[in-house]
Amino acid sequence: MPTIRAVLWDVDDTLFDYTSAATTGMRNHLAAEGLPVRYGTAEEAVEDWHRLTRRHWARFADGEATFEGQRRDRAREFLDRPLDDEAADAWFGRHVAHFEAAWALFPDVVPALDALAAGHRHAVLSNSALHHQHRKLEVLGVRDRFETVLCAAELGVSKPDAAAFHTACEALELDPGEVMYVGDEPDIDAAGAVAAGLVGVWLDRRGRGGRPELARITGLAQLPGLLAGDTRFGAPDTFG
Repeated sequence: MPTIRAVLWDVDDTLFDYTSAATTGMRNHLAAEGLPVRYGTAEEAVEDWHRLTRRHWARFADGEATFEGQRRDRAREFLDRPLDDEAADAWFGRHVAHFEAAWALFPDVVPALDALAAGHRHAVLSNSALHHQHRKLEVLGVRDRFETVLCAAELGVSKPDAAAFHTACEALELDPGEVMYVGDEPDIDAAGAVAAGLVGVWLDRRGRGGRPELARITGLAQLPGLLAGDTRFGAPDTFG
């Protein structure tokens, strides 16, 4: 049975607290721009923004829209008015400034990377765009922790497609069984990795539970112990 030699990481809501930053960023953006007329409260608008983000991001992941195109479409639908590309880009750019001001790593990320640094290699596989995630990791101060950053926009394939995981393993020059994938989505991340022959771990930060077929942890402080046991994680949900 091969030893796990590398950890492959998701970024958003795994390393980076995307949900908190997106919520704070949009609230601040609305305070500066004004509330679109279709919404009664800022809370209602922020909730719908998250819904639109999930839907349009899925279009991008499925190859139905470009990275820039899904951003423009989100802005148009959220504001409920026609915008040319220049106006949509300008509105979204002002939103991004508020979003980036709220960026932060989860507090357990650096301690976990420190604990694993001596024994494991690290890389990123994200359903995003390289320039976006590279810059994010640079700003957050952890880009140098990862040998490579691979993203769907450049690969032309997204998680949970096995080809995305296999391309990352090839970049590391490791067999899939020597690589563990850690992510916050049970299907896209953990189950997708397992189906591709990697060892998949669901980082269930919100404590949703369930999915007994998956190895599950609720925080990254549990990851070094899980790896030290190297049991192929045959007792899922141990840490739930």
